[in-house]
Amino acid sequence: MRELREEVARLHQELPRNGLVAWTSGNLSGRDPDSGLIVIKPSGLRYEELTPESMVVVDEEANVIEGHYNPSSDTASHCYIYREMPDVGGVVHTHSPYATAWAAVGREIPCFLTAMADEFGGPIPCGGFAPIGGEEIGREVVRTLKGQESPAVVMQNHGVFAVGKSPLEAIKAAVMCEDVARTSFLAVQLGEPIPLSEEDIARLHERYTTQYGQKKS
Repeated sequence: MRELREEVARLHQELPRNGLVAWTSGNLSGRDPDSGLIVIKPSGLRYEELTPESMVVVDEEANVIEGHYNPSSDTASHCYIYREMPDVGGVVHTHSPYATAWAAVGREIPCFLTAMADEFGGPIPCGGFAPIGGEEIGREVVRTLKGQESPAVVMQNHGVFAVGKSPLEAIKAAVMCEDVARTSFLAVQLGEPIPLSEEDIARLHERYTTQYGQKKS
């Protein structure tokens, strides 16, 4: 768990670095594939205060196993996502401004851009409103992402939840979500954006997920 604590503590710094959070908002968690235990941000600590030792370890039912602090108020929802999505190894929540603006009006982020087709395989869906503090947000995230290519969802009146096979993949999805949300917002201000066809979206996503980047030896 030491390595996972270090990774989750370190990756939290990507949230303020990429302009995805303000003050103490937002959180990241990672699941240990062997034990199933989850490392998550403590509630209310500023990002510059986070260390591997300050991370909280919980089980999949959100019971605290290790840690001196209370876990994030979103812990129960993170745990619900892990229980229902066994391939997920990282979950991140942000209030990044452009993506959250789409959430505030209850709208999915349409797929206007090749970069969005690459990363998300279509629109970024909008989930319904759910109260904070229990499993309700997690249930809505899972319901919304089921059957979708997108690893991210904008939650109505709230913000972004993104998932990945690792904490790093979840962070990447959150960063890219804000990036395409900003560009799409600006495009809408300029006029009527030109949507991509479903065929082009499918072809772009297939290429990106099977050919882009370096092959692992």
